[in-house]
Amino acid sequence: MRLWLVRHGETEANVAGLYSGHAPTPLTERGIAQARTLNTLLNRVPFEHVLCSELERAQHTAQLVLEGRDLPLQVKPELNEMFFGDWEMRHHRDLSREDAENYAAWCNDWQNATPTNGEGFQAFAQRVEHAIHLLADYQHASHVLVVSHQGVLSLLIARLLAMPAAAMWHFRVEQGCWSVIDFCEDFATLRVLNSRAVWAPGE
Repeated sequence: MRLWLVRHGETEANVAGLYSGHAPTPLTERGIAQARTLNTLLNRVPFEHVLCSELERAQHTAQLVLEGRDLPLQVKPELNEMFFGDWEMRHHRDLSREDAENYAAWCNDWQNATPTNGEGFQAFAQRVEHAIHLLADYQHASHVLVVSHQGVLSLLIARLLAMPAAAMWHFRVEQGCWSVIDFCEDFATLRVLNSRAVWAPGE
């Protein structure tokens, strides 16, 4: 099975530098253009399934990437970004002043501390592990598109490659790009990371 990984396009929260986990934040004009460009780059990929976060920015991106195809989105909440609780749509400068103790604790130990009223990394990581288990349902497919978020996709790559969760920071998934993992019988190979090339059959 070949997994095609796409991060949602640029959002208003991305531009403003805000934490955006589950809070709604629309795609910018640039984000829409990024998704439309991916429609062109991936036009010849014979996707059989599309797995998508339930968050609007990911679904909007997926719809634009797949425009012109009759392929339904299979919405998976396991692919949602980490929930930042009270820190949603807040800037780190404000948090370091208004929720200083909790924010400092999280910055110093992000794997064990939890955003105020949010989702801890351990719970988030378990959710992504569940998303990986769901891939077994698609093991007979050849091409599966996954449209999600930076945190989810970075952790997904690290764990599929049998690396520890902290290794996610080695895999920054950029907007407007596509990445590929070949996954077969619990063994994964990262084939492409952050490509802006047009894909052609046989590659």
